[in-house]
Amino acid sequence: MPAAERKEPGHPLGIHRVLDSEPRLPQAAERLDNRLPIYSNEILIAVERLNIDAASFVQMEAETGKQASKIAHIVKGNCGTRGKQQNRETGSGGMLIGTIAQVGSKYKGPVKLKVGQRVATLVSLTLTPLQLDEIKQVHFKTHQIEVEGHAILFASSILAPLPTDIDETVAMSVFDVAGAPATVDALCTRGKTVIVIGGGGKAGILSCVAARQKVGKAGKVFAIEPGPGAAADLRALGVCNEVVEVNAKDPIAVHSSVHRLTRGKMGDIVVNVAPVPDTEIASILCAKARGTILFFSMATSFTKVALGAEGVASSAKLLFGNGYYPNHGKFALGLLRKHKGLKELFYRRYG
Repeated sequence: MPAAERKEPGHPLGIHRVLDSEPRLPQAAERLDNRLPIYSNEILIAVERLNIDAASFVQMEAETGKQASKIAHIVKGNCGTRGKQQNRETGSGGMLIGTIAQVGSKYKGPVKLKVGQRVATLVSLTLTPLQLDEIKQVHFKTHQIEVEGHAILFASSILAPLPTDIDETVAMSVFDVAGAPATVDALCTRGKTVIVIGGGGKAGILSCVAARQKVGKAGKVFAIEPGPGAAADLRALGVCNEVVEVNAKDPIAVHSSVHRLTRGKMGDIVVNVAPVPDTEIASILCAKARGTILFFSMATSFTKVALGAEGVASSAKLLFGNGYYPNHGKFALGLLRKHKGLKELFYRRYG
């Protein structure tokens, strides 16, 4: 890749890469400039793998009938027309791993970097200029795509060196959802009752482990997971008091299950990491009147949350996870290092 750079620095937030006629931030932009050379305060990454977020990948699976070639066509088309990977339906993206190919001479980001270093981005693909020259393989099990191309990071973009003691594909899966368990850890206190909706996915499993670690034996962790296999995996970890196989799109069934499990007390904290839409009202019904509900799924509709809470007269605190929490990558990897069963499960699923 070229070592040349544009002498002038770009805007730290990446506004200089927006090609829209109206001023916008990169995430909200319709098109980004993904061309080289980089500006003097940017980073160039040789991209090897994309981790598509669950909501986006599930949507593309449904749209294409799980055909790898069609998913590859959509992703490459997004980068060709928009200069970034952003799902047209869900608005979400994912993250990537690759090797630092160039560090701008005026780059002053949050992490000290060097050429040749392998890293994972902790910012969304929806705001990352991305050029894909080739899509090599689509991995349905992990929601990851092997690619060849380049990405450009701004001075404000956060990233993390890949760990040496954890497989890269596993680390990538953890980094993709690291904000969820870190936020759950911050919300939970000893003795509380936590309900995790979508508990069998990677974000859900990490959230259940984080919740159990924080609420202790005096607290309770219950999970809602419709998939028998995923539910069995979660039970085997031993971090949940019970895992219920019910579809969160059925709010009455979910409410009935949680009412039984909690003896009518419901949850102090409800965490929604389900990768599908229409699970908002189930989350609201699971929470105590003055409980806290954390929506961490890209499939969440703010309108359905707000109107749903109003409709059932819930005064619960409604929070939306933004994917970032201080030291979230380090915290999530720490969970794997502490829990042998969790690490083995992630290696089996995502390794």
